[in-house]
Amino acid sequence: MNILVFFAHPDDETMLCGGLLALLASANQSVFYLSCTRGEGGECGEPPLCSQEELGEVREKELECAVKALGGAKLKILDYQDPLIGPDNTLYSFTNNVDELMGKLSEFVRQNMIEVLITHGSNGEYGHPGHLTVYETAKRTVIEKFPHLTWYTVQANYDHSTKEHLLNKDDPADWVLDITLGRQMKLNAAQCHQTQHALFVRRKTKELERPVELDEIIQVEEGYHFANGDTDLLKEIPIIKENLLPSK
Repeated sequence: MNILVFFAHPDDETMLCGGLLALLASANQSVFYLSCTRGEGGECGEPPLCSQEELGEVREKELECAVKALGGAKLKILDYQDPLIGPDNTLYSFTNNVDELMGKLSEFVRQNMIEVLITHGSNGEYGHPGHLTVYETAKRTVIEKFPHLTWYTVQANYDHSTKEHLLNKDDPADWVLDITLGRQMKLNAAQCHQTQHALFVRRKTKELERPVELDEIIQVEEGYHFANGDTDLLKEIPIIKENLLPSK
């Protein structure tokens, strides 16, 4: 099966759905990665691992490392520029031209005979405008170009999630996956994104009022919303079916 994970920035693939992607690769599914940006506008690390001008090149290499750690089949990065964070931590999208992005996504789907699409959710996880652009592009692409494409969104909403701040509140989870078997692969991929490590642990460090290691924030559950398709294809893959958690 050819599966595409389509996201806005490097590290989205790992932190939002890396456990599922690891399990799919271990089941010999072909997972393709399409990133809209190189994450040029993000953080450079604490202390900085590079200059802001160098960050895009560094994060591209980090993404290549993560895709390899997750067993990915192919990575393509589009040439959109990730905007710098604005005053008061204001976030921006990388483009307002959804029609153009639809064309790029449609071309990739056709060229690689994609059967399953995985994207950001309808609330952009925490409202990130770039994530919302990806979601809107995927939605229009499915409706207008590929109505039978099987489509899932990440960080779906379910009770008792330990990552409530990332959940897409308007996307109910159709299934919740125990990613224990893929957790080490997800952690390995997260370790690749070295410039983002301080960002990854910041919330938990503040919550626990002590230094936090990367390993502590990699949870063992991920929720998914079945957004479109004739059949819930991923749920039928044995390694996925065997590791579904009871409905919550």
